[in-house]
Amino acid sequence: MAGHETQDALALPKFDKPVKLLIVVAPFYRDIADNLVKGARAVIEAAGATAELVEVPGALEVPVAIRIAHRQSNFDGFVALGCVIRGETTHYETVCNDSSRALMLLGLEGAHIGNGILTVENRAQAEVRADPAEMDKGGGAAAAALHLVALFRKYTGSPKGIGFRPASEEFRIAESDKTGPQRT
Repeated sequence: MAGHETQDALALPKFDKPVKLLIVVAPFYRDIADNLVKGARAVIEAAGATAELVEVPGALEVPVAIRIAHRQSNFDGFVALGCVIRGETTHYETVCNDSSRALMLLGLEGAHIGNGILTVENRAQAEVRADPAEMDKGGGAAAAALHLVALFRKYTGSPKGIGFRPASEEFRIAESDKTGPQRT
């Protein structure tokens, strides 16, 4: 059983500049969502970061809200929270797969997202995973977002002259050299 395995978590990153996260939560199961948010806020606070919270109707709307905020606002990262419990129809697979896929695509586009949307078989599994004193998946999602922000900051601002970016600030335009051929 996964709850009894030894797990190793990375230490929270340290920041020299402020970090602002947006927590986007789908409170369909209010008590579970509240526990996820509680865990996320505790980790964010422990890292010295700040967070705002927005609620959306369901797990499918979480990526849409993050996309809006990523394009229209100045958040450094995002924490996606919610819970999908398997029911009697295939709706569970649709919600799980599509919300996860959308979050991954946003991440590949540059949004720093910790995914804490629980996908479980029953309420008991959700309660254990959401509880900050148990598995603390909300805190884990916040930590993931913080680590991605730190990684982005580590590699930002130090161009190495690769790709289409010149190695120096000097630019040369074709045929602008006085020693080269002249147009008449």
